[in-house]
Amino acid sequence: MRTLRDPDCLLAEGLAALRLQFQVPPTFPPAVQAAAAVAALRAPTEHADWTGRAFVTLDPAESTDLDQAFAIEAAGNDWLLHYAIADVGWFVGHGDPLDVEAWVRGVTTYLPDGKAGLYPPVLAEGAASLLPDGPRPAVVFTVRVRPDGEVALDAVTRALIRSRAKLAYETVQPTDLPAGFAEIAARIELAEARRGAARVDPPEQQVERNGDGSFHLHFRPLLPAETANAALSLACNLAVASLLLTHETGLFRVMAGPDSRAEARLRQTARAFGLTWPEAAPLSQFEKLLDPADPRHAAFMLAVRRAGQGASYAPYSPSNPPWHAAIAAPYAHATAPLRRLADRHVIEAALALANGRPLPAAVSAAFLRLPAAMQRAEARAGQVERAVVDLAETAILAGRVGELFDAVVTDLGEQGARIQLCALPVVARTVAREVVPGDRVRVKLEAADPATRRLAFQRVA
Repeated sequence: MRTLRDPDCLLAEGLAALRLQFQVPPTFPPAVQAAAAVAALRAPTEHADWTGRAFVTLDPAESTDLDQAFAIEAAGNDWLLHYAIADVGWFVGHGDPLDVEAWVRGVTTYLPDGKAGLYPPVLAEGAASLLPDGPRPAVVFTVRVRPDGEVALDAVTRALIRSRAKLAYETVQPTDLPAGFAEIAARIELAEARRGAARVDPPEQQVERNGDGSFHLHFRPLLPAETANAALSLACNLAVASLLLTHETGLFRVMAGPDSRAEARLRQTARAFGLTWPEAAPLSQFEKLLDPADPRHAAFMLAVRRAGQGASYAPYSPSNPPWHAAIAAPYAHATAPLRRLADRHVIEAALALANGRPLPAAVSAAFLRLPAAMQRAEARAGQVERAVVDLAETAILAGRVGELFDAVVTDLGEQGARIQLCALPVVARTVAREVVPGDRVRVKLEAADPATRRLAFQRVA
């Protein structure tokens, strides 16, 4: 981790420039804000009273757009996970100004100096967010988690809930969490191992703003509480996908895994990093042994992610059954409607189908439009994220042109060798011949220009 004090406002100016470049909206149109203010006043009238249940949320400490809350109860040898999701559909109607704007944005775009939300803050960080300052409308998915980790959707209920606590990944203690939290996570992981899933998240290269206004760039592995919480979300999304498949409809998150040629290259990469990958072990099994805190392992995990074909969305098709290779099962997104456009429609479908009602025509039509809309939105958000990291890297190194750095080759491509500096959380490319992933090289910094977000390294040894 290295702090960017930014005395010359290189990062602040650069962030403003990339907002313009990628057309990140600075605010919402007046008509959308007015619609949000009216919608925020809409009182829940179709919701069961679940305010007596002990729901909690678990998110990054600074989060205010809280999509999920959960309560847990025992049911014999099973656990019942009551997974409450913000009822965005209660506030947003098909074709209204909020909906039209959400289709343009697709997702919430995050930057270190703020975010461009999918919905206005009066909803996303107020009336629709599951904050612990009063009752909130939610759609509660009651998921039965069996001892073997298999899940089933017992009910989908519109309910009024009250969060008891806003827990944070960084500070949460086991005693803060409801009984069954750790056991459910362990069961879900057991089922993943049995399916041969490869849901392993490499550390992320992130730029964060400090309390004093400075920034820092670092690699951030997932915290243990974050990983366990992700298992609860996974359980809900798997159960929702099963419901949609039963009714032969829906929108699914799909992904193909690395093919045989890509896996063969990954085995070479593992050998270059000095990792022991048993010949008989499939990639999914080997990935479970990786430690993201180990730089060699982290670099290999990034190589695996690049070797796959990327995730996308697809509507139900009987001729092309949905499949997510990393999950090793059909999978849907339903747990982040404040931040992803697709989730609101999946929730609306599940709410109808689980309660014996037909799929709304507007939702059925949306399932056909959403793959393209989400692809555009995710591509734009990915470009912004990469540009922010590029900007931070150049700001870190702006005064060090001419210096030598030790680095490790992590990947090879048409644009040269991808390298990771050993002493800084910086990833770049350089021309390097006759190298393989895992080789250590010495490079000279030739250019670091925050204005263009350009880094240039020259190999010297």
